[in-house]
Amino acid sequence: MNKTKEQFEKLFNNELTTEEARNFLIELYEKGETAEDIAVAASVMREHSIKLPMPKSLQDRAIDVVGTGGDKSGSFNVSSTVALLLASLGCVVAKHGNRSVTSNSGSADVLEALGMNLNLTPIQQVKMLQETGFCFIFAMNHHPAMKHIMPIRQSIEHRTIFNLLGPLTNPAGAKKYLVGVFSPDYIERMAKALLELDITRAYVVSSNDGMDEISMATTTPFAYVEHGMVSQGVIDPVAFGFKLAPKEAILGGTAKENAQIIRNIFSGVEQGAKKDIVLLNTALALFADGNVRDMQEAFSMVRACIDSGKATKHLNHIVAVSNGF
Repeated sequence: MNKTKEQFEKLFNNELTTEEARNFLIELYEKGETAEDIAVAASVMREHSIKLPMPKSLQDRAIDVVGTGGDKSGSFNVSSTVALLLASLGCVVAKHGNRSVTSNSGSADVLEALGMNLNLTPIQQVKMLQETGFCFIFAMNHHPAMKHIMPIRQSIEHRTIFNLLGPLTNPAGAKKYLVGVFSPDYIERMAKALLELDITRAYVVSSNDGMDEISMATTTPFAYVEHGMVSQGVIDPVAFGFKLAPKEAILGGTAKENAQIIRNIFSGVEQGAKKDIVLLNTALALFADGNVRDMQEAFSMVRACIDSGKATKHLNHIVAVSNGF
């Protein structure tokens, strides 16, 4: 067992003193966490999580759309909107998330404001996936070791490796990902960590204006992971026929306000930059899911799903099923 893995095992088993744990996390941060460090930490965190009893056929289809957060952009809940839209397109979306840390509304907050019941058992979450193609995996219910790790994290004034781990520790063992990170410096490292974690396909994105999504205001560097390889490139919204829009155009608010933004996008009331950022991110997620030949096909599928009313109908279905347990 390598030394880093050994230390993470001790950390998760609560076998380090507070001082030892603090020093370990600070040293990792100061040297700069490598792809291997991130993969090792994520695999230990996964082992210590309360997992969903996923049939292999379902697990192989599962995708997560998730960001590290920490970009302080104040945007509405783009990845949650994309996740719900993907489910209405027939994907199997195991959305891992939490309450807000850096914004007014985390994924748990906005889904709750949409009327969803989030307090489901792992068996009920799998049933949600089977019936609706969507489930929310509330991180605080699935990572018990974080109860003793959280105060240590909070006592350190800068970020730690845990700011990178959330997206990589899905308790459903999703095999496909659209992952947003708070800084382009971490794109390649996160992509290489995903390779080590044996995923099928993933995009890792971080925009040049500091968002953990594909931005509508500028270009967004990405890494694409498939067949044991990492390739890199840049997404330019203009190349896909979109107009650039300032970050202010996609600002969100409270959980309730963000829930209304989602409903407005799905019902066709919202036709501006908020809809565009969802179209762009969903098209890329469809690509990661393996459902489309090219981006043009992805855009037409997403638009048709919204225009036909299917997205709203499916959202209402998800909410109803979650409250039926």
